[in-house]
Amino acid sequence: MFELSQLRCFVAAAEELHFGRAAQRLNMTQSPLSRQIQLLERILDVTLLERTSRTVSLTPAGRVFLIEARRIVRLAESASLSARRVAKGDAGKVAIGFTAVSGYTLVPQIVAQARASLPNIELELREMVSGEQTDALLTGLIDIGFVRPPVVRSEFETLTILHEPLMVALPNGDPRQGESVLAPDDLDGLPLIMYSRQGAGYFHDMLVRLFDEAQVSPQFVQHVTQIHSMLGLVRAGLAAAVVPQSALGLHPDDVQFRQLATQPEHPVELIMAWRRDNANPALEPMRKLCAEVIGS
Repeated sequence: MFELSQLRCFVAAAEELHFGRAAQRLNMTQSPLSRQIQLLERILDVTLLERTSRTVSLTPAGRVFLIEARRIVRLAESASLSARRVAKGDAGKVAIGFTAVSGYTLVPQIVAQARASLPNIELELREMVSGEQTDALLTGLIDIGFVRPPVVRSEFETLTILHEPLMVALPNGDPRQGESVLAPDDLDGLPLIMYSRQGAGYFHDMLVRLFDEAQVSPQFVQHVTQIHSMLGLVRAGLAAAVVPQSALGLHPDDVQFRQLATQPEHPVELIMAWRRDNANPALEPMRKLCAEVIGS
């Protein structure tokens, strides 16, 4: 049977894809790390990492094994943390995933409140799109995710924390800035920056439905994943864009926002998600703090 130390070596090498950096991360030299991974591969009778003189990459078996290896390592760390917490009152660490927009609005509030109320909890913040957060929650890379719908995994508990309308972001000089409210017809046939289907599928599908129901056809001049990238293109004068109201918190220069008169049947949502079987003892107080910040 393999040992926990071998799993730690493999996870570090798989995440870094560089034996030198992985060894430095684990405060060891490269040769013992390589031997530990070779022993693990011998025990499993599979090749987990492909190595050349210049690159390291995961094999298909390695990618599958990494998911469970991360979980085992995290569970072992959680068990150790639980014991230390009972003995010393150590609150531990919580990893939080968040989308770019929530990083400007919600996350700073959570960090400020956590520093005041839970000073012994160390926060690890990771900016990710929603799909990446789902994978990270499954593998234990993060404990809490702030994601866009849908969240349909049976392993997750969820709490809807935000409903918001859509706005139209307009560049300087756009003649539509003279209007206080814009209808979908005001976008028909005109240049518009659109969300990518891959990486921003929630907003992409929402706008496609909205435009189809309104029988309008904007001219999509660029597809992007991140809202802050979209606003950067609006600021550059490329075209208008449709964004959630929370995007106003980014305070982009030379961009004007107007309410969209016709809203989707279901408003834009942000959801807090966590694994119901997460063994991290610091998760529950952190989750409660997040809910209090959201409700305040």
